[in-house]
Amino acid sequence: MSVYFVGAGPGDPELLTLKAARLLSETPCCIWAGSLVNPALLEMLPDGAAIHDSAGMNLEQIIDVIAKAHEQGLSIVRLHTGDPSIYGAIAEQMDRLDELGIDYQVIPGVSSFQAAAASLPAELTAPEVSQTIILSRVAGRTPVPESQSIAALAQTRATLCLFLSVGRLETLATELAEYYGPACPAAVIYHASWPDEIILRGTLDDIAAKVEEAGITKTAMIIVGHALTRPLKAASKLYAANFTHEYRQGSDDA
Repeated sequence: MSVYFVGAGPGDPELLTLKAARLLSETPCCIWAGSLVNPALLEMLPDGAAIHDSAGMNLEQIIDVIAKAHEQGLSIVRLHTGDPSIYGAIAEQMDRLDELGIDYQVIPGVSSFQAAAASLPAELTAPEVSQTIILSRVAGRTPVPESQSIAALAQTRATLCLFLSVGRLETLATELAEYYGPACPAAVIYHASWPDEIILRGTLDDIAAKVEEAGITKTAMIIVGHALTRPLKAASKLYAANFTHEYRQGSDDA
């Protein structure tokens, strides 16, 4: 028997991986992040499954539930929002399980930044504009290393996908405008892929006001970057008629 750290995806139950759905349907014990995960996913659990909401639990309480289920020979699904590897707080759980000699596996999931891009819809990379995507957050009660401050990241002018930061958007947008310019496209997607999803599009100059008017204060993804500009300044060479690669000979007449 094992512990499975399962990515619940961004919210839409159909965005679960097939493996995640199978494990949910078979598990006798599920610990889920109740403040973040769509409760509709719990409908996939078998009848009689033990359900624990980690929103009100500390680390030791979570590990205690896992250890007791393990002693009974039961598999456990630890259901995390999005992909567990991004702000999933799974490292400290895995450290404790290592100490206890309890095996575990990580099942990846669709991240909220991917669902947000799909909702826009947008491609986060653009030829000659941005070939880099940065996933980060602003400093709050959890500090950020100075070398990874927003100012440091903004100097790259890469596409920024910012988690856990919408509550500080006004200050954030002002800081980013120094590097990207106030007219740089920006978007905020609340509950990407959920039934109550809200999509706000704007620029660094006006996006904070739009978010304040909408009353969005949490569980939203911020995306900033010139890759969001449409139409593209330059198309990818991949499908250009005159571009030769391993699978196609380009035409000199194109």
